[in-house]
Amino acid sequence: MDTGSPPLDASASAESQAGGEPIPISAIQHAVYCLRQAALIHLERLWAENRLTAEGHVLHLASDDAGNRKVRGVRRVSALHLASRRLGIAGMADLVEFRASLDGLETPYPVEIKRGKPKLHRADEAQLCAQALCLEEMTGRAVPEGALFYAETRRRTVVPFDLDLRVLTESTIARLRDVFASEKTPAATYKATLCRACSLIELCRPKIASRPVLIWRDHSLQDALASPDNKAGEP
Repeated sequence: MDTGSPPLDASASAESQAGGEPIPISAIQHAVYCLRQAALIHLERLWAENRLTAEGHVLHLASDDAGNRKVRGVRRVSALHLASRRLGIAGMADLVEFRASLDGLETPYPVEIKRGKPKLHRADEAQLCAQALCLEEMTGRAVPEGALFYAETRRRTVVPFDLDLRVLTESTIARLRDVFASEKTPAATYKATLCRACSLIELCRPKIASRPVLIWRDHSLQDALASPDNKAGEP
């Protein structure tokens, strides 16, 4: 999975997460993709780079400089800090456009920058939706949609923040809060389409971790007995 870069708050201890510290918005993307991955990164503080994460890290370095400027009449704020007291989340938006509305006020429009191209899962969308929920609480304005900008396609994908996406985002936050409170990493479940793209696969070892101990023991014994080195009459 394109997990981007190591979250700035990945070094936060499990105790601080369970003790009321806000959940990182970046963790929501990880949790929608795989709750175990989110726990490994944000609870156990594990990280591993692959080509995809390295490219994502470089891409985000270019968008992490705070700025405030107008482009074609639209105010654009980069590296904007966000938070929601109601949901207990916090993080940073790559870019928020503040677009003029008919009532004379500005409507926030979050834009998240990603490497690669649009995904089949909704992890990126949920991360963006979490930013919108923060902006709604911070500004008092409804945020009906935002966009994901993918570096590979060089195009924006518009994301409506409909009820289904809002429910997915808030339920994921609740699951993360339970994981942080329990301080227990969920058990591994191997899913080829997800695990093969995950940079943490060697740390997670899902095929081994998800295998019952007795089955693993029996397979290990069979492999040992079948070994060419295990010949009759030899010690």
